[in-house]
Amino acid sequence: MLALLLALCLLLSGCHGGVRRAAYTLPSDFDTSREYEITFWAKTESNVTQANIYRQAAEAFHAIYPNITVNIKFYTDYGRIYQDVITNITTDSTPNVCITYPDHIATYLTGDNCVVPLDALLTDPRYGLGGSEVRFDAPTADELIPEFLDECMLEGHYYAVPYMRSTEVCYVNRTYVEKLGYTLPEVLTWDFVWEVSEAALAKDESGNYIVNGQPTLIPFIYKSTDNMMIQYLQQQGAGYSTPVGEVLLFNDDARAFLKEIASHVQSGAFSTFKISSYPANWLNAGQCIFAVDSTAGSTWMGSDAPLIDIDEDKMVSFETAVMMVPQVDPANPQMISQGPSICVFNKQDPQEVLASWLFVQYLLSNETQIAYASTEGYVPVTTKAQNDPAYQDYLSRSGEDNDLHYAVKLDATRLLIQHTDDTFTTPVFNGSTSLRDAAGQMIEETAKGVRRKKVIDDAFIDDLYAKMVSLYRLEESLPGPLPAGSIALLSGLGVTWVGIGAYVLIDHIRTQKRSKNR
Repeated sequence: MLALLLALCLLLSGCHGGVRRAAYTLPSDFDTSREYEITFWAKTESNVTQANIYRQAAEAFHAIYPNITVNIKFYTDYGRIYQDVITNITTDSTPNVCITYPDHIATYLTGDNCVVPLDALLTDPRYGLGGSEVRFDAPTADELIPEFLDECMLEGHYYAVPYMRSTEVCYVNRTYVEKLGYTLPEVLTWDFVWEVSEAALAKDESGNYIVNGQPTLIPFIYKSTDNMMIQYLQQQGAGYSTPVGEVLLFNDDARAFLKEIASHVQSGAFSTFKISSYPANWLNAGQCIFAVDSTAGSTWMGSDAPLIDIDEDKMVSFETAVMMVPQVDPANPQMISQGPSICVFNKQDPQEVLASWLFVQYLLSNETQIAYASTEGYVPVTTKAQNDPAYQDYLSRSGEDNDLHYAVKLDATRLLIQHTDDTFTTPVFNGSTSLRDAAGQMIEETAKGVRRKKVIDDAFIDDLYAKMVSLYRLEESLPGPLPAGSIALLSGLGVTWVGIGAYVLIDHIRTQKRSKNR
């Protein structure tokens, strides 16, 4: 217990344990007579091509600025980057540049000037985006797509720039939908997806599903259940959170959605990635009809996918349709904007920070943006790259091959470009990562509850709300009282912790007395 309490104290005070720095001030000139060595923490999708693009960017940048050497540390998980940054803030050993998410940056900002606000750097006429002293063809601030840049604003300042953007889409086995007697609408709705998913559960006399002739089928699988809940609430016009961090998640619309999900888990029509593994594997084996995943995962989806994670003899031939995620109102579609951003960490030497910023600009150059976007269903974050003839040529060659021009990948890319105005972002604040986790965990716990034969009623959801509030420490961010059942559970948890603490204290006193008596 004492070790646990110590760990919690360290977690709460971690960001403030590092060296205090003054706010960053941009130097009047970049000192090119000095040598700089900067560290860049990058994330790849276990994709050698992506790693090589980063390496090539570092080498090309070094050729332009021979006095700046970029050392890259590769990660395959954003969560690991987040944890390592938190740890390194306390020891003043953060990287110079980091691929990350704004939700994570909100936590980094609890440190003292550890992340550089980029407002002045974005617009400086000499060293800002496309500035007169920048030695390569960088985009200007006006060429950053506003919807993508807005996500990087925290507390009234830009603490990051977008690097790549993606969204979620629904990869649909059109062949099976039509075999069931349905025609895909222009925009999927939740009602349509649920109806088709339930219809697909019909079996033949041998116990195989009629639609695929196999003994296994999960019609609808969702990869990121946090996005599932967030997007549904956004489409419904229901609460999730306010810009200042007030938690609105635990509402009646979320409650109704959880009950709806529970009914389809009960029938076998729905499951999640955490329960059943990657949607792509089920889709490609003909064992799923609606697979929701990121556009960045498009190269894994479909009969001709260049990347697969199942044996080739298990692949099934079908026509893949790439559509927006299910909507509440098809006339007003809304889908989440996501994807990595780039932040710069403050250092004792302002010149070192400026060297880091120059490298960030190179990551936004057409050379890097177009090359990286071509590896998956990502979209460049600048109009400069999107309008580049080379990128337009890339988009126009959909289906020429099943590698660089894989049709499903380019369909996913074009969908996001065409619907950028229909994307939204969630408020970013210290604790927004925890709230996002709670949103997804509610769906996961509901699905698990059904599988464990629990009744998903108001009492279950009251208890679930209380557990999420306690687990993710959301008590202080709630706008009002929870349901009575939730309050009772939280009170019980509080009493339990007090009891444990009292027991530990009493046991410690007894041990001390025994030691003295000896």
